[in-house]
Amino acid sequence: MKKGRVEAFSDGVIAIIITIMVLEMKIPHDNSVAALKPLFPVFLSYVLSFIYIGIYWNNHHHMMHAAKTINGKILWANMHLLFWLSLIPFVTGWMGENHFTKWPIAFYGFVLFMNALAYTILAKLLIKHHGAESILGKAIGKDTKGKISLALYLSAMLMALVNAWVSLAIYVIVAIIWIIPDTRIEKTLVEVESEE
Repeated sequence: MKKGRVEAFSDGVIAIIITIMVLEMKIPHDNSVAALKPLFPVFLSYVLSFIYIGIYWNNHHHMMHAAKTINGKILWANMHLLFWLSLIPFVTGWMGENHFTKWPIAFYGFVLFMNALAYTILAKLLIKHHGAESILGKAIGKDTKGKISLALYLSAMLMALVNAWVSLAIYVIVAIIWIIPDTRIEKTLVEVESEE
């Protein structure tokens, strides 16, 4: 199967997720700057989640660009990823509204962990479909960065029950790790194109 519809559908869902997140920030009824103060935790949650959605959108785009075709398993794996991404607005709002308390931060981490796991499954199915020597197979390799992220999410989830701020810091660290563009696929695409 061709991949065009998967890319278009995923882009649409991700755009809706971002829209839902921004709509969760309630407009104050007062026109003073002080009225924005209670929104600060919600805004910080939004910024962190917006960065995460952007990271997933970027990496999904690169991965799909490197893919030639897809199959039914890949379609369902992509839907699995979109399902977990669609829960980000809920946990983002819950975390912000409750000023970064332990249970919302723990559930935020659970959703981030499941997103990372779903992305890993999608990547593995794409590599299996295209072969270990494909562009994706060469680019992703052992996926050390992905494995480290999963371990950090798991530890942050558990840490939220002890110290929510340490947990939040771990989520920020993982975002920083991934916000630095993951050029593995781009580099491999350039190498393959230069060989042709």
